Formats: sequence, structure tokens, C-alpha cells
Amino acid sequence: MDLELLKRIDWSLFEQSIQFHSLAEYWPAVRAAAMSVVHRSEHGDLPRWLAALADLERAVRDGDTLSVREALMSFHPWRKGPVHVGSVQIDAEWRSDWKWERFQRAGCDLRGKLVLDVGCGNGYYLLRMLEAGARAVIGIDPMWLYVMQWLVLRSTRPPEPAVVLPLGLEALPETRHCFDVVFSWGILAHRRSPFDHLFDLQSRLRPGGTLALETLVLHDAPGRVLVPPDRYAQMRNVWFIPDVTELVRWLERVGYVDVRIVDVTPTTCEEQRATEWMKFLSLADALDPTRSDRTIEGHPAPVRAMILASVTT
Repeated sequence: MDLELLKRIDWSLFEQSIQFHSLAEYWPAVRAAAMSVVHRSEHGDLPRWLAALADLERAVRDGDTLSVREALMSFHPWRKGPVHVGSVQIDAEWRSDWKWERFQRAGCDLRGKLVLDVGCGNGYYLLRMLEAGARAVIGIDPMWLYVMQWLVLRSTRPPEPAVVLPLGLEALPETRHCFDVVFSWGILAHRRSPFDHLFDLQSRLRPGGTLALETLVLHDAPGRVLVPPDRYAQMRNVWFIPDVTELVRWLERVGYVDVRIVDVTPTTCEEQRATEWMKFLSLADALDPTRSDRTIEGHPAPVRAMILASVTT
């Protein structure tokens, strides 16, 4: 099964794009780490997913919209979107295009940049980064479903200098000072050690590089940090939610400079919601039915901040 999956991964254009880049020194180790994960994988859904991907490719060639849709549903749930595959639009749980528009208004230039997206999910933002002129992009995510969804999205597009690797940040081999821009969107609150995460992201950036961070924050609560005693918005793995000013202090303490808050936006049930492509519980189920500004546990409702920061060394 691993050989069948390996056939689906196209490295060639990405490897050409980094041929004379500092990442080329580390790339053999990065690729070997990803291949090791593939070879060790015993995910029970892989045979079903690979069969569905083959069905999808046939249906797209035949122009069979109903079969395209059926094959895509095999990869439920779809979290990030919207995306088109063949003639079908996937109305994912998140209106990720809204977040991308907020990022674009911040004026971060990706043209000619080598980009790392940590916790990339299905790779939706990698496609947007390429559209914005990125030289090449790497996405990492340990969830096999998201890696397969990326292969689905790639199956109907021409070759592009982008890869998604089945790795978490901790499993990504040394890539010290390689990337022009590193994205960490929706990850920090789920880290047991947020400072370690910020240091790790910093070490991957080239001097003058940019961190694009997006995370849950408290709004108008200077100096406060929420540590949920159990769940937050029905999520068990939320550890720290700082006030915006406290988050800036964290970044500066780690050594980032030119820290800029570029957006603070409450998450609404229009931006994150259940759809036919994501039928599980979503934001509406996590909010107090009598107070939309509170989670079902009584915490402040989700607000997300987007921050840009630089490194000097």
C-alpha cells in the first residue's frame, strides 16, 4: 500500500525550485523522514482512500459530476475551503477564503518566497500562497486524512512546486534558517508549551524572515491568559489563550521583532459551520445557546488574532 501512495507524490517541480536554495542541504533528510512515515503507515482507511482517489480521477476524466461528488465524499470531513475539484465545489466547514483575505490586507509579500505552513490541513492555503507568487511551499500535517485530501486537490491541477508531508513540526528534521515565511495558523493554542513552539518556528526562519501567526486570543483582557480547566468550545486540546497584548509580549520575549497585530476577528457561525461536507459538530454547537459571546463552558467565545513578526538572526 505504501508503494501505491508513493506513486501519488510528485516531488519533481518542488525539488527543482529549491535546487540552489539553502533548503537543498536539508531536503534529503526531510524527504527521508516523510518516506519513513509512509512506509510505516498502517492507517486502516488508506486502501479506501486510494480507491476513492482512483475513482475520482476516472470520474473527472469522464465528466461524471455525480461520481466526482461521491468520490470526494469519501474524504469527509472537509475542514478548509471552499475548493473546486472538477465541476464540484466543496463547501468546507471553514470559509478559509475570509481568513486569507484578512492576511492579504496585511500586505505580506509572498512573491519569490520559500514558505512553510505548519499544520496545513488539506493544503488550501498552499494553493493560495502559490497564487500569490510564492516560489515554493511545504505544508506539514500529521493527519493522514489531510494528506490524502491534498492529493485529491492536486489530482486535477497542473504540477506545482508544493508538497504536503505527513509530519508534525517536532518530526520535521533540521531546517535551520531556511524559510522566508513560516505560517502557524490555528496551532499555538493547542501546544502544551507555546514558547517552545514559537522558538521552533523562529529557528526555521531566515534572517529577515516573517512569521505569520494566527491563534485564539482573549480580547480586551490585558495581561490575562485563559487556561481552560477541561474543554474550550468543546475542544479538549486547548491549553493557553492569551490576551493580544500578552501574546505580543510572548513573541518579543522569544526574540521576534517588528511584531504587528494585523487583525483581530471574532469567529462567527458564518465563517465556521457544519455543511454537507463537514457534518460533525461545529461552532454553533460550541456556543452558549443563550449568549453568543460565551462558549458552552462559559468561557469567552472564540476570537482570533493574526500577527506578523520578523526575525533578525
